[in-house]
Amino acid sequence: MKIILLSGGSGKRLWPLSNDSRSKQFLKVLKNKEGHAESMVQRVWKQLSAAGLSEEAFITTNRGQYESIVSQLGPEVPVIIEPSSRDTFPAVSLAVTYLYSELRVPDDETIVILPVDPYVENEFYEKIKELDSLLERTKSPLALIGVTPTFPSEKYGYIVPSSCQEDSFSWVDSFVEKPNVSKAEQLISQKALWNCGIFSFKLGTFMKILEEKGIEMNFDLMRKNYSALPKISLDYEVVEKLSQIIVTEYKGTWKDLGTWNTLSEEMGNSILGQGLLDDESINTHIVNELEIPVVVLGCSNLVVAASPDGVLVTEKSASPKLKEIIKEIDGRPMFVERRWGWYRVLDYVSYPDETEVITKRVHINKGKNLSYHYHKYRTEVWSVLSGKGHLILDGEYKTIQSGDVINIPAGAVHSIYSEEELEFIEIQKGQTIGEDDVYRLLMEWEEIINNIQVSKL
Repeated sequence: MKIILLSGGSGKRLWPLSNDSRSKQFLKVLKNKEGHAESMVQRVWKQLSAAGLSEEAFITTNRGQYESIVSQLGPEVPVIIEPSSRDTFPAVSLAVTYLYSELRVPDDETIVILPVDPYVENEFYEKIKELDSLLERTKSPLALIGVTPTFPSEKYGYIVPSSCQEDSFSWVDSFVEKPNVSKAEQLISQKALWNCGIFSFKLGTFMKILEEKGIEMNFDLMRKNYSALPKISLDYEVVEKLSQIIVTEYKGTWKDLGTWNTLSEEMGNSILGQGLLDDESINTHIVNELEIPVVVLGCSNLVVAASPDGVLVTEKSASPKLKEIIKEIDGRPMFVERRWGWYRVLDYVSYPDETEVITKRVHINKGKNLSYHYHKYRTEVWSVLSGKGHLILDGEYKTIQSGDVINIPAGAVHSIYSEEELEFIEIQKGQTIGEDDVYRLLMEWEEIINNIQVSKL
């Protein structure tokens, strides 16, 4: 069995903490058994490991989320990177084709598609293990897991079983996408299940579907022509067109923590970050990433969330509307997590002559490094605040520490390695200061040291 975890989406329902580079699955707002903060993706990967499934698991994601995955799970986790963000059908097609053409996984191998952010108990992953035998027994092209509904939700899709049911599974009659409450109540009376986005099939079954659609079954060619794949969900393009689908029921806890009202139920603490609540503020949560305090007095059933991207004050029941309300907000992410650490945007100015200046606070974790890279159109000045590190600038090596100032002209190739936790203020200035003006030559510090000649400054 191979597991493919889908990591995508911008998580706009959890703004202002989530943005295009830091989706909801990377927010460290849950509490683990040791009392430490952890993200959804860290929790899921830990559960996969406990179930003995992580060794056969792969994560499919876009370039914007790759750095966060490496930062939170480590560089050993196998990641399949989409050339661009599209939808679940192209993402699954790319991942399955990688298994088929690169790893030579046999056609009779069971593939399980799993969202990267479900909130479930460990027993859920034991249920996933049953999918392999169900596919073998029934010869169905597709096996799903459906969750026993606990209330008539309008947020979830429903799997409607047929009257032909077995002990451990049912044949699927139809699918209903996000009904109103009245319809949801009717579906529940028909023993319909919430669709939690778990799909399983034999590798050969999916490859035959791609062949019938005339889609390239070579990983490198699919990546090259990725934009030609239909931008559509796996449900619409494949699942709802198949017959003889089966579903097995999971009766345990399952939650989609995609909105502030559902996420706050599992946060463990009422306050994350600097904040104060008075005794009259009942069922209110503060999530504060800023370095200034947030105080809430006499307000109940609220979420107050503050980050460099903005400030949200919402009644919990209204929080599902957030995505629609903020769709016109299109600023640059102000906090970004990378494989080497993180940076926070402190200030941004655009002048009449089209010169841009951006000021960042950059944190490099101990033992990590920036890539060996250069910029064509901008200069940078680094003022080291704390820690100790090693700088390579145009082939010259220097140890740096608190109080040092480094000038990096346009075109200068540079990298920095953190011997201790390292922080510095970075001021970028130029006509172009986006990610498209980053030209990476080498990634890892050992690789850099071994491949370039350096002299000490």
